[in-house]
Amino acid sequence: MEWDLSAQPQIVQDAAGYALRGWEIAQAWMLSPAAWSQFGLLLVAFLLSWLVTKALRPRIARLLTPPQEARSILATIRRFFLIFVPLMLPLLAWAVTAAGEQVIRSLFGSGAVIAFGKRVFLFLAARALVREIVTDPLLKVLGRFILLPILALYIVGLLDDIIVQLNDTTVSLGNIEFSVMSLIRGVIAGAILFWLGRWSNDQTGAYIEKQEEMRPAARQLAAKAAEITIFGLAFLLLMNIMGIPLGSLAVLGGAIGVGLGFGLQKIASNYISGVILLLEGQATIGDYVELDSGEAGTIVKTTARAMFLETFDGRWIVVPNEDFITTRVINYSDQGSANRYSVEFNVSYDTDINLIPDLISAAIAKHPAVLSEPEDPDVELAGFGDSGIDFEVEFWINGIDDGRNKIRSEVRFIIWNTLREHGIEIPFPQRVIHMAPPPAA
Repeated sequence: MEWDLSAQPQIVQDAAGYALRGWEIAQAWMLSPAAWSQFGLLLVAFLLSWLVTKALRPRIARLLTPPQEARSILATIRRFFLIFVPLMLPLLAWAVTAAGEQVIRSLFGSGAVIAFGKRVFLFLAARALVREIVTDPLLKVLGRFILLPILALYIVGLLDDIIVQLNDTTVSLGNIEFSVMSLIRGVIAGAILFWLGRWSNDQTGAYIEKQEEMRPAARQLAAKAAEITIFGLAFLLLMNIMGIPLGSLAVLGGAIGVGLGFGLQKIASNYISGVILLLEGQATIGDYVELDSGEAGTIVKTTARAMFLETFDGRWIVVPNEDFITTRVINYSDQGSANRYSVEFNVSYDTDINLIPDLISAAIAKHPAVLSEPEDPDVELAGFGDSGIDFEVEFWINGIDDGRNKIRSEVRFIIWNTLREHGIEIPFPQRVIHMAPPPAA
């Protein structure tokens, strides 16, 4: 029975042709003794592989599983190979089938069915890889929607025809022309290169952060340089894979240059300012800074465009890098340098003020956060007030007195307790009021 499909769209005619070819192949297989022997070999290969896997998989898993606390290189290698144990069954079936294929071809001169079975076992291995082994979300999506469909087309023999069609279909973008196959290959390669770039960037950044002999600013600059290098190489490799000559990007580069000159100049300025900050080490993660605009906080994150400040009430402030270059910035931390603070207090006029400096200085020096360098706590006579004699004590601490630190509050407690223990009075304001006598009657 035949149908006239000449009036139908080309895609319908192609689909009908593929279906008819598949039906003819299926008929030939069902009526051929050689095909049935190959089906039998596939079944034997699968059963044999299943029995071997059932017997050996628990032993291999025990052999490759290291102690939970082990962190050696050998333990890492064992854990790496352990994750591929689910591939044992389909790969073993593929290997047994490949070994038997030579025998079948020598006996019958044909091996189409067994070649089909090999492709099926390869598909099952890829399916197990995507479902049980791959954990990264991006790679799992690539495997589910790209790798498995490609292998499915490969199984039924349509992959080569589809590749030819995609290579013949071209897309033009300005002075750049490329095939649809190049575009698909670029998307796949770009996703893989992006994942590899992100993974290698994370590994490089972790290695650089472990170099304690480097200044924090130098570590950040090295990490940024490594990131730019990694993703720059990935971009160049992607252009080569897609077959796009870099010379054809000249027009696009010119447009980007014009954009930087007009609309993107602020962004470019922030990127350049970020590099300058890293080179000079003016401010880095962990520093407490105050900008000329009054914004203040601890630097918790730096990017190529901005710095993130965390205030003591938990809010984050995004400050463009340019502000750190063009405005005045007060750095209270400067990589752990000391800061000086002062606390004022007063005593009664009945006090022997010559005792106060040594008494208070010794008491405050016992506080664990108070430093002896660059100098010990210093008590100075500040003036003679209306109600008492004013003193001021100056002391040095690391970091700043805010947020988790309550140094000045604790110093005031020390002053109060010390004066009370020695019977020294802290005066309070007093006023003497003279009442005028009433007028004579």
